[in-house]
Amino acid sequence: MVIPALDEGSRIGRAVRAVRGSSGSGGDAQAEVQSPGFNAVDVEIVVVDGGSQDDTAAQATRAGAQVIHTAAGRARQLEAGWRASEGDVVVFLHADTRLEEGWRPAVAESLKDPRVVGGAFRLRFAAPGLFFRLLEASVAFRVRWLGLPYGDQGLFVRRRTLEAIGGLPDVPILEDLDLVRAMRAQGRLARLAPRAETSARRYVEAGRWRTAARHLGALLMWTLGVDRSRIARWVRR
Repeated sequence: MVIPALDEGSRIGRAVRAVRGSSGSGGDAQAEVQSPGFNAVDVEIVVVDGGSQDDTAAQATRAGAQVIHTAAGRARQLEAGWRASEGDVVVFLHADTRLEEGWRPAVAESLKDPRVVGGAFRLRFAAPGLFFRLLEASVAFRVRWLGLPYGDQGLFVRRRTLEAIGGLPDVPILEDLDLVRAMRAQGRLARLAPRAETSARRYVEAGRWRTAARHLGALLMWTLGVDRSRIARWVRR
């Protein structure tokens, strides 16, 4: 498990403990489905701190994670994280995202198919309201018909696939789409039933419709091959 973090001191401890505490099937952990190269019982957690000014690193260490430090930038952090890990399967998870009970056996089961190189979970926003339910439906449509899950719904990938594609490119934004596109060139992506419940804070802080419009615009620009720095400036302005 690789979790990039920047000034997430109030959240990172809960994120790590949530991974540690999830028992997968809800029963005897030893009874979980196993897949070659993936231990569904013991999960290694690497938190990659991008230069936090708060106690992110201390909180992550206290919760039981391995902490490494790198320059800020999610692509750099994810790249450093998977290379510092040792497992044959890597799960990339945001610090404000929690995976639903049963995610471990679901990953292991999907990887029994040698054609599957990785995949994603179902997105669920931790917020009430019709807007977020519609947003979840649009994400499900994008994943099903375009094959483009985002990082906020959790991504998992075989280590050998990461090695084959050369890891993640050092880009300022949309590194998750680059990763997914490279994974699809190597094999199949699995869509798993367990949900990844993620915070809606960015939508609330920056405006729901405005944020959704910017995300859609960024996707269109990525599809058209617009320079990544230009996309980053447009999204963050």
